[in-house]
Amino acid sequence: MDRVIYLAMAGAKASMLRQDVLAHNLANASTTGFRAEMTAFRAVPVLGDGASTRVYALETTPGYSSEPGPVAATDRNLDVAMKGDAWLAVHGVDGTEAYTRNGALDVNSEGLLVTRGGQTVLGDGGPLTIPANAQVLIGADGTVSATVGNARPQGVGRLKLVTPDAPLLRGEDGLFRAATGDLPANPSARVQAGALEGSNVSPVESMVAMIAAARQYEQQMKILSTSQDREQSATKLLANT
Repeated sequence: MDRVIYLAMAGAKASMLRQDVLAHNLANASTTGFRAEMTAFRAVPVLGDGASTRVYALETTPGYSSEPGPVAATDRNLDVAMKGDAWLAVHGVDGTEAYTRNGALDVNSEGLLVTRGGQTVLGDGGPLTIPANAQVLIGADGTVSATVGNARPQGVGRLKLVTPDAPLLRGEDGLFRAATGDLPANPSARVQAGALEGSNVSPVESMVAMIAAARQYEQQMKILSTSQDREQSATKLLANT
């Protein structure tokens, strides 16, 4: 069978994978701190005599877009937007240390500082415990202080903020982790209190890319249909000889 069938099939599969990633990005266009997933494909020549002009499309994994998302003021004491390359350290569901740019924080029933997703926020010395009925303030350096009633503010700890030297790896839970393990806290990392960073997904660019991927898929389907027609014509020609 002609290799064009396999080539068209590989191209169609690549287009479908790209559409899946773009659809996932669009679904998270309003998710706080979301990092757009990127797709890329490389051309691999087909080995063998008479096939030097044909190539397969194989998927590569470039990771995510590191472009910062728009920062919007919320005037909420427990909201923080990470500045620059800073990431907030949290406990993942699997118990490992993970990192996020989503700085929408809350205090749970046990008095622990957590994210809106329920992950425990880590400080330089572990989880941060907030006194009951306390007003929480977060400084630009990540320092967390709590005030109960008319008492003087007391320090609770400091958010563990890291700045990775290499791109992080996105997990199935939406959190990011370092390939080398837990990262050390960076004392120079800063946050903007009373604000949140939005998703860095561009809905317009994603929609245009989805249209392009859909057209590429249609072209691959046309190649398969053309190949089938040629096979049928060749079969009829051979039957009449």
